[in-house]
Amino acid sequence: MAERAALEELVRLQGEHVRGLKQQKASAEQIEEEVAKLLKLKAQLGPDEGKQKFVLKTPKGTRDYSPRQMAVREKVFDVIISCFKRHGAEVIDTPVFELKETLTGKYGEDSKLIYDLKDQGGELLSLRYDLTVPFARYLAMNKLTNIKRYHIAKVYRRDNPAMTRGRYREFYQCDFDIAGQFDPMIPDAECLKIMCEILSSLQIGDFLVKVNDRRILDGMFAVCGVPDSKFRTICSSVDKLDKVPWEEVKNEMVEEKGLAPEVADRIGNYVQQHGEVSLVEQLLQDPKLSQSKQALEGLGDLNLLFEYLTLFGIADKISFDLSLARGLDYYTGVIYEAVLLQTPAQPGEEPLSVGSVAAGGRYDGLVGMFDPKGRKVPCVGLSIGVERIFSIVEQRLEALEEKVRTTETQVLVASAQKKLLEERLKLVAELWDAGIKAELLYKKNPKLLNQLQYCEEAGIPLVAIIGEQELKDGVIKLRSVASREEVDVRREDLVEEIKRRTSQSLCIC
Repeated sequence: MAERAALEELVRLQGEHVRGLKQQKASAEQIEEEVAKLLKLKAQLGPDEGKQKFVLKTPKGTRDYSPRQMAVREKVFDVIISCFKRHGAEVIDTPVFELKETLTGKYGEDSKLIYDLKDQGGELLSLRYDLTVPFARYLAMNKLTNIKRYHIAKVYRRDNPAMTRGRYREFYQCDFDIAGQFDPMIPDAECLKIMCEILSSLQIGDFLVKVNDRRILDGMFAVCGVPDSKFRTICSSVDKLDKVPWEEVKNEMVEEKGLAPEVADRIGNYVQQHGEVSLVEQLLQDPKLSQSKQALEGLGDLNLLFEYLTLFGIADKISFDLSLARGLDYYTGVIYEAVLLQTPAQPGEEPLSVGSVAAGGRYDGLVGMFDPKGRKVPCVGLSIGVERIFSIVEQRLEALEEKVRTTETQVLVASAQKKLLEERLKLVAELWDAGIKAELLYKKNPKLLNQLQYCEEAGIPLVAIIGEQELKDGVIKLRSVASREEVDVRREDLVEEIKRRTSQSLCIC
C-alpha cells in the first residue's frame, strides 16, 4: 500500500513537471521525453482496482428528458388533466410495484413482459404493467363500488423498445376510468368523447377511433368454430391485423396456434370488415352471427353507443372495426383504440408513423377477481398514449426549429449601473413575495447588454431595470424584450403592471 502511494506521488510530480514544460514552451523533444517517463510510471502503477468505470448511458428502453422536452411534456399533460377534470374525475395514486400475484394472469400473452423484482422481505413483487389492474385492486381493497378517477404515472414493460416510435420500457400512462353500475353505454360514450376532446386539443393530426366489442368477437369465434380454449390466443392474433396483412395473421393462427384453415378463413370473412353504424345493423341480420346471444348483445349495445356518439357530435370520428381485438384478457365489452391517420406535413418534417395513440374499453370482471366474495364492479376506461404523442410534438417543433420556453420567468431584475446588487436583491425578493416569477444574474456588476441578451435567449418577456436616477424618482424602468419599449412604473405599481402584461400564457403545442 505504501509503495503504491509513493508511486502515485511520483506520477503526480512527473505530471506537474510535464505541464510546467508545456507552459514554458520547452522543445518538443524534451516534452516528449518527459511524457514517456510519465507513461512508464503510470504503467508501473497499473489499473486502480478501487476505481469503478461507469458506462454513461440510460438503461435500454428508457431516456432522460431535457428542460425543452419537459416543457413540451408539461403542456401535453396540462391539456389531458384539464379535460379529465372537466369531466368530473378525482385523482388517485398507487404504488409503482404490486404483489406479483396481483398482476399474474391479467394480461394474457403479454404477461411475459412483466418486470419481476427479487424477493424483498418475504414478498414477491412486480413492477406495474399498467394502471388498470392496480385500480381494480384499489377498488376491491377499499370496497368501492362507484368512482370516476384519473391516474397519471409511470408503468414498466420488459418489451423490445422501438424508441423512435415512442415505444419504451418505462413510460407514462394517462388513465381515466368510470367504475359503477349505470345504464348501458352512457359512461362508454363519455370515455370516447374524452378521447376525442384530448386528441383534438393536442392538434397532432387527423385521427380515427376504432370500436368493437369483445362479446361480438367471442360470438364470432364461436360461430366460426374456434374451440373455447383458443379464444384468447386467437384474439391476440386478430389484434395484429393493424400491423400485418391477413395472410400473416392466418398463418400464425394455423401454423403456430393449431387452428383449422377453414375456421381461420371464416374468421377472415368477418375481421376484414369495418364501417359505420350501418355495419352494426348489417351484422344484426347476419344468419350465422345472429345465432350467438353474446354477439347480439354486443351489437345491440354498439347500436345504442352510436346513438350517444351522434348526440356528442363525434360519430364521424368513430369506425366499427371487427379486426380490433385488444389483446388484454380483462376486457369484457366495448373496446376502442385511436389511431392517427397521418401526421401533419409541416415544411421539412418527415412523416412519423406511431400507430395507436389512445385505447381502452370495458372490463366488468376485473374487480371481482380481487374481491373475496367475487362482487363485480362494472368499469370502463381509457388510456392516452402520451409517449407517442410526445414523439410527434417534439418532431414537429424540431422540424419548425420552433423555440420552446423552458422556464416561466416573467421578469428579469437588472441594473443599469454598477454597485446596485443590494437594490436588485431587494426588488427581486419583493417580486417573489408577491408571487411574480422573477430572476436576476448572479454577478455583482453585470453589464446591461448581457442581462438583456440573457432575456432574449431564455424567452423572458420583461426586464425591470434599476438605475440611480430611478431610485431617486421612486420608479422602475420596465422594458419589453420583444418591442424594446421602456416605460417608468412607480415601484408600488410594478407587481400589478407585470401581472397585467404577462397574463396571456404562451402555448408551445
